[in-house]
Amino acid sequence: MDGSKIRSLSGGANQSGLRNHNERLLLSMLQRGGAMPGSDLARIAGLSPQTVSVILRKLEKDGLLARGAPVRGKVGKPSVPMTLAPDGVFSLGVNIGRRSAKVVLMDFTGVIRAEVSTTFSYPLPAEIFAFIRSGLDELTSTLTPDLQQRLCGIGIAAPFELWNWHEMVGASAEEFALWKGVSFQDEIALFSDLPVHVVNDATAACRAEHVYGRGKEFRDYAYFFVAAFVGGGIVLNHSVFEGHQGNAGALGSLRSVGPNGESRQLIDIASIHLLEARLSEVGLDPNGLWESDDWSPYARYVEPWIRQTAQELAKAALSTCAVIDFEAIMIDGGLPPDVKETLVERTRRYLLNQDTRGLITPQVEAGTIGRQARELGAACSPIFSQYLLNTNSGLTL
Repeated sequence: MDGSKIRSLSGGANQSGLRNHNERLLLSMLQRGGAMPGSDLARIAGLSPQTVSVILRKLEKDGLLARGAPVRGKVGKPSVPMTLAPDGVFSLGVNIGRRSAKVVLMDFTGVIRAEVSTTFSYPLPAEIFAFIRSGLDELTSTLTPDLQQRLCGIGIAAPFELWNWHEMVGASAEEFALWKGVSFQDEIALFSDLPVHVVNDATAACRAEHVYGRGKEFRDYAYFFVAAFVGGGIVLNHSVFEGHQGNAGALGSLRSVGPNGESRQLIDIASIHLLEARLSEVGLDPNGLWESDDWSPYARYVEPWIRQTAQELAKAALSTCAVIDFEAIMIDGGLPPDVKETLVERTRRYLLNQDTRGLITPQVEAGTIGRQARELGAACSPIFSQYLLNTNSGLTL
């Protein structure tokens, strides 16, 4: 075997690396579990109370943790719960969509402090980067100079291979070819020195659900985000798995069969743009799909769309479970809550009628983040990268 083909293992962990790992572990435990005293953190993490105490003091000194009110009434000294300090870290998240873009400012606890948005016929580089620049200026100006020093980075949620989007948004191939070869890092470096993290938009939504939503309940699951174009993400071992090229969990590309037996992708038969097109065909304004959580005026057309989408999600769910034994399938998206619940329930029902030989049928659950998932997940990316524990990688050295 050619030795040059063998991939290197992760490096060993020196004392600095171990400490960094333990800091991330405790921050992740507080992020997932809420306020806890050092004694509980030590017990759950399997670390000595002295080690935890030293780390907590350092993190508090760095402004990343805050002390809660002492809990009295037990034997011994009152326990003092520690919690993430909201002003400890800030990040910026950008979501680039089919018809709109948004920039948000988020704090360490996942609260969006401010946001700006814009709309367009379709996204092109010059307009997008001009909007990002003005959005960053506007949002960072809301922070004091001291808090601006706590900005840790910019997360960008964008569809994979934007230059192939032209047919989906009704633009010319020549216009969208402008995206080919564009580096978000290089373009943003022209007006900001913050680190830039680029992530697939559906993977960003998956991260938002995993960090701030119901994803905490499961170790391994597949995530479907039903928007204008359906996409997805996967979580393994309590962490979002992005893959070698950042495109793991591209569930919108799963194969299916069209009405005439032709090969189709999930994105072509289980996306909101199909419902939008149907409404336009019958002379209805489809803008309400994006602007309102009340789809009842379109009920006659929403029902068959839910039926088809649920059927396809049920088949796609089993396809993913044939590769990885997921314990759950999570479904979220830019949907009104009642439509999402109906879609989830219908998917469960169709799953019962599928051929599951050789498979363990996963439970199907509704996500909780909804329309804000992509920008929230984008903003989470730099925070996660620098402060929280990724159990799918080696120790950060």
